[in-house]
Amino acid sequence: MVRRRHPAVSVPVKGEHEQALMRRAGRVVALALEKIAGMMRPGLTTAELDRAADATIRGMGATPAFLGYNGFPATACISINQEVVHGIPGPRALVEGDVVGVDLGAIVEGWYADAAYTFAVGTVTPAAARLMETGRAALAAGIAAARAGNTVRDIGAAVQRVAESHGYAVVRDLCGHGIGRRLHEEPKVPNYVTGGGNTVLRPGMTLAIEPMLNAGRPDVRMAGDGWTYVTADGQLSVHYEHTVVVTPDEPEILTSLR
Repeated sequence: MVRRRHPAVSVPVKGEHEQALMRRAGRVVALALEKIAGMMRPGLTTAELDRAADATIRGMGATPAFLGYNGFPATACISINQEVVHGIPGPRALVEGDVVGVDLGAIVEGWYADAAYTFAVGTVTPAAARLMETGRAALAAGIAAARAGNTVRDIGAAVQRVAESHGYAVVRDLCGHGIGRRLHEEPKVPNYVTGGGNTVLRPGMTLAIEPMLNAGRPDVRMAGDGWTYVTADGQLSVHYEHTVVVTPDEPEILTSLR
C-alpha cells in the first residue's frame, strides 16, 4: 500500500523589519489583554470589556484586527464558560466564577499580531482552575516545540500530550495559523497530531499557536449567532494563544503579558 503524502505548504518568512512591526503589534495586543485582566469583576458587561480593548489598541496608534473581519462586529472575541471562541461582546454581565476567554488582534503598519487568554472572574471552581492551568501549560509546550528544524506536527503533538495527560480534550475543528501581513496565513497549526503538519519550521516564520481545551468531549457546534463556537456537551472550555516568531534559538513570544 502506498502511503498518501501531504505536500508541505509555502510559508512566508519575515525579515527583521517585518518582525519588528509585528513585535510592536504584539505589544499592543498584550497591553490590551493586560487592561482587560485588570477589569475582570462580576457585573461588568462584555461590551464594556470590548470598548476598553478598542480604546487601548487605538490609543497606541494601532488598528483592531478583528473588527469587520469577515463581518465580525467587535474588537475582541469574548467567550464565557462553555463558549469556545468567537463570542460576540454585548450586554451579558460577568458573574462570580465565570471563565472568560478574550481573543484579540492588532495591526501596526499592515502587520498583525493575535493573542488570547482565559481569565477567572473572582474565584472559580477547582475544576475550572485545573483546566485553565492545563491550558496555559499546553500553550507553553506548543511554543517550546516551535523551534527551527521541528515541524508543525511537533507543535500539535506537544499540545495534545499535555492536554490529554491531564484528562482534557483538544478541540479538533479549530486550529492555530500562520500570521503576518494577513491575520490568517499558512500554515494551519492544529493542536493535535494529524496526517499533515509536515511543514518544517524555519527562522522568520511567525505563528499564532492557540490551544483550545475542553473539560469534556472535543466536539463543538456553532451557536445561533453564527459566530460563537460552544462545546457540544455544555462543559467548560479554555483558550490561550500567543503570536511567536521562530528563531535560530528559542522561539520569541511577540504577545507576552507581564
